[in-house]
Amino acid sequence: MKISYNWLKQFIQTTHTPQELSLILTDIGLEVESLEKVQPVVGGLEGLVIGEVLSCVQHSNADRLRVTTVNVGGAEAVQIVCGAPNVAAGQKVVVATVGTTVYPNEGEPFKIKKSNIRGEASEGMICAEDEIGLGGSHAGIMVLDENAVVGLPAKAYFKMEDDYLFEIGLTPNRADAASHLGVARDLAAFLRIPLQMPDVSAFSTANESLKIEVEVLDTVACPRYSSVSISGVTVKTSPDWLQDKLKVIGIRPINNIVDITNYVLHDLGQPLHAFDADEIRGKKIIVKKVAEGTPFVTLDGVERKLSAEDLMICDAEQPITIAGVYGGKNSGVSEKTTNIFLESAYFNAVSVRKTAKRHTLKTDASFRYERGTDPEITVYALQRAALLIQELGGGEISSVVSDIYPEPVAPFEVEVSYKNINKLIGANIPDEEIKAIITSLGINVAAETEEGLSLRVPTFKVDVTRECDVTEEVLRIYGYNNIEIPTKVNASLAFTAKPDKEQTQHVIADMLTANGFLEIMCNSLTKSAYSKNPEEAVHLLNPLSLDLNVMRQSLLMPVLESVAYNQNRKNGNVKFYEFGKTYHLINEKYIERPRLIIVLAGADATEQWNQKASPVSFYNLKAAVDAIIGRLGIANYQTEEVSDENFAFGLKYFRGPQPIVTFGAVTAVDKKLGDVDKDVYYADFDWALLLDIVRKNKIVNKDIPKYPAVRRDLSMLVDTDVTFDTLKTIAFKTEKKLLKNVQVFDVYVGDKLPENKKSYALNFTLQDEEQTLTDKQIDAVMQKIITNLAQTAKAEIRK
Repeated sequence: MKISYNWLKQFIQTTHTPQELSLILTDIGLEVESLEKVQPVVGGLEGLVIGEVLSCVQHSNADRLRVTTVNVGGAEAVQIVCGAPNVAAGQKVVVATVGTTVYPNEGEPFKIKKSNIRGEASEGMICAEDEIGLGGSHAGIMVLDENAVVGLPAKAYFKMEDDYLFEIGLTPNRADAASHLGVARDLAAFLRIPLQMPDVSAFSTANESLKIEVEVLDTVACPRYSSVSISGVTVKTSPDWLQDKLKVIGIRPINNIVDITNYVLHDLGQPLHAFDADEIRGKKIIVKKVAEGTPFVTLDGVERKLSAEDLMICDAEQPITIAGVYGGKNSGVSEKTTNIFLESAYFNAVSVRKTAKRHTLKTDASFRYERGTDPEITVYALQRAALLIQELGGGEISSVVSDIYPEPVAPFEVEVSYKNINKLIGANIPDEEIKAIITSLGINVAAETEEGLSLRVPTFKVDVTRECDVTEEVLRIYGYNNIEIPTKVNASLAFTAKPDKEQTQHVIADMLTANGFLEIMCNSLTKSAYSKNPEEAVHLLNPLSLDLNVMRQSLLMPVLESVAYNQNRKNGNVKFYEFGKTYHLINEKYIERPRLIIVLAGADATEQWNQKASPVSFYNLKAAVDAIIGRLGIANYQTEEVSDENFAFGLKYFRGPQPIVTFGAVTAVDKKLGDVDKDVYYADFDWALLLDIVRKNKIVNKDIPKYPAVRRDLSMLVDTDVTFDTLKTIAFKTEKKLLKNVQVFDVYVGDKLPENKKSYALNFTLQDEEQTLTDKQIDAVMQKIITNLAQTAKAEIRK
């Protein structure tokens, strides 16, 4: 939510700087995510001053240039060469002095320097309006009113004030702060200064010539509906001050009527809607729900099918607006509009929220209605807007205020105890301080005792309904930073099952981070197009959008989106990992599965002067996978090659029927779906299964063997379909006691070998922990291994 510093000062008088207010707002629960300086025009007219042309003569060496002397308020006049045809002595002009940076409408900014133009010195520039961002004309220099004060900064002359924009991360429970008034109310409470409300005492009905009858048929979805009519209005461009207010907070000005409704919305937090009164058929407004499937064309030109649960604003014949969400195509104000029907209503938050989600419509109005607006401000906001319309568009208020409010919303009645407030906060705040904070927030004290207060919470504080909510309000304003951190912490011992899930995860996370991986956290919500098993997809009943309508079945696709995002920004070398869950609907049961994914893409190392960048490969991924498996102490697993819809090629590691990890290259289909055009490798770990294996593992400590190990190498020919894992398994089945390790150190496939054959070179490590091995023992073991390799795998030993 965007809040303007200058706008806030209309409600509170404060000398605090924007930076100071930024810290205060964060401290009282309105976190300021960014603070940005905003200027009405680029450069803010810095360095520009008002000058007076004292003399103007023809340049001796150029027909189109004039040599002028200009008084800019300094000790001496400056000489400026000017090419504008309309420059003349006696004019008041805008001057960019030496050292000033000028920001033209077109082209790059440039700095004014002392120069020599065709033999004449020039110490500045007399400005045209397009050269300083004040307009589009370049026909000549700007000629100001003769009463302009020489030497006055141009910023002051044009009444241009720098502003600061607070970007506040508004939490859903703080509906009361969704406006400049709401934010100012919190600041006034913290600073203990008065809150200044705009005056609407001038509101009065001129006549009753434009009566629009209002009927509310659904008072549950619309508890209050206030309205007024204004006739003889001129729809035109808004004045600069109103346009500037809206532009600062990112709202595009449209016309004076629409701009006023937007202004009041962001000013007071109350959404308004202005109808062309002449387009309201039967001069009647009916607030009701319509039949299921009723077609309705909204302002964006899209035809939507209405639900029987959608609250609509209708005239005597048809729906004209989706209540609290979006206007109809023919209901808005146009340049031809002269008569206006102005709506200020209080709609049920749940009704608006469901309608907005149903039609995937998000507007500034629905944002506030969904969270809860103040039912007591509708008439005040209506009067505020009506007065502004009279001021900026003319016309007369041509009806009394219609206010349909059959069952007024009562303030929340809450009992609070000083003792409970202090207990929950963890500090001893004086009773009078607690009471002062509560009243400064606009909460009324109905009764008071020595133990506590009976409160009547105003309707604008929709989230303050219990004693703990009041305590939170007190703590916010008192200040989190004023609560001392205790030096003593009491704790009890708790049993933790082994292995500790969090600790084990931290161990692997630390290892991956130390090896250059970055941990990421992707959204659990994703696109239904990513679901490989649609029948297992967990669909959301109320999705935020079509792109976030199911729970993820795999960690891969959201991570691929992150890879694509980085690659599109020239950050193609990525090493990511994420611990997360996948979600499945199996046999009408919802199942969560903890997973770990690691992803590699781009280059393994950045290019240096002494080495070229080498692209990551499957073997970089395998090294990372083996490091994780080894760090968890998992051994004696089986391997299997894999190539399916999830992996272009890869491997599986098994311990039992389920794979503990599957890793390899991302398929072309998934890369296209994730908008990635380069090779990506990933590993998908079954984290729950890994933890279960770690839990069952027994750590056995052994002394370092006293007797040396022996290595023997064998080179052999085998069929091309024989894997190293097959040969390794045969070797360990042959010798279980003395054989400690088998490794492959060379593989050769080529035309020098028989057809369908390949060459493996393996080394075998033998060791006896009780004695030194003799050559006779070693040869006997190796002979048995050779025999079994030949019989089982048809291996031919090469001499």
